[in-house]
Amino acid sequence: MTDLLDVAAMARWIQRDGAEAILRGMAQYVEDDYRRFDRFDKTPRVASHTPFGVIELMPTSDGELYSFKFVNGHPLNPARGFQTVTAFGALADVDNGYPIFLAEMTLLTALRTAATSAMAAKHLARPDSRISAMIGSGSQSEFQALAMRAVLGIEDLRIYDIDPAAIDKMCRNLEPLGFRIHRADSPQEAVQGADIVTTCTADKALATILTDDMVAPGMHLNAIGGDCPGKTELEAAVLDRGPVFVEFTPQTRIEGEIQQKDPDFPVVELFEVLSGAHPGRESAEQVTIFDSVGFAVSDFAGLRYAREANLGTELMGQVDLVADPEDPKDLFSLVAALSPVG
Repeated sequence: MTDLLDVAAMARWIQRDGAEAILRGMAQYVEDDYRRFDRFDKTPRVASHTPFGVIELMPTSDGELYSFKFVNGHPLNPARGFQTVTAFGALADVDNGYPIFLAEMTLLTALRTAATSAMAAKHLARPDSRISAMIGSGSQSEFQALAMRAVLGIEDLRIYDIDPAAIDKMCRNLEPLGFRIHRADSPQEAVQGADIVTTCTADKALATILTDDMVAPGMHLNAIGGDCPGKTELEAAVLDRGPVFVEFTPQTRIEGEIQQKDPDFPVVELFEVLSGAHPGRESAEQVTIFDSVGFAVSDFAGLRYAREANLGTELMGQVDLVADPEDPKDLFSLVAALSPVG
């Protein structure tokens, strides 16, 4: 039997342990796995693009466990009553190849994305950062805000979205949790005085959400919405303002903000900062840019954390996913009794 954490169980886990406690723990798992980045099999995700969106597979392995995530990205889905992003994933034992854990990853992806953002900001933003701006108030926004508070203690938010209903939704969800929120009338207003700016939009277009004149010295930019070919959020000139940090360069050159730049445009992989090979932020005035597209190692860490947090609890279900005949060479024995005779 394979352990299973379905949608209902994932939601109950978050309610049971608290989103911020989970995000804090998951951020540490993500950091731990990026610190051993050289142990992982790494490949850009396998993508199938259509006019409607993209469906992707994201695999990796550390030599002991193998993971994959199946995830879509369909920006027009909300207008049709569907979510922009949905996902599921699995962990398998490398020793025998059997899947050991299957999980919904729509909620889990939101958690691991936010945990990765906060982990990166912990190492790249100014230590005295107190105000976070968010351009885009969609499905990821509350998780991003909660992660920044869980890891960095930030409670002051400045938010903007082209959809006023999305801003209403974010305020409705976060203000009761103690956040102080300023509703901005424009992206320019949202970033004024911000220490960390997160761009989190869904439109599959070469958009310019954040322009060079909006970037102030000392900002940390957390660009998470540009995550597939032909989809960006930052004006190209912004990328020249400071060092650009990425998860896995070959994937980010295809999908990230740096797809706007030449193939030799310099970047720093996040694991280099964690290992001490690169200093990360070098001054209070420096602008730092995290060009985040989402990488399989973050999924691996999220799945690992979710499994270990729920093993042996009432939330963990099981699914009969692997055919298991008594004689491993006699698979037909499972159906022989059902086969018609004559």
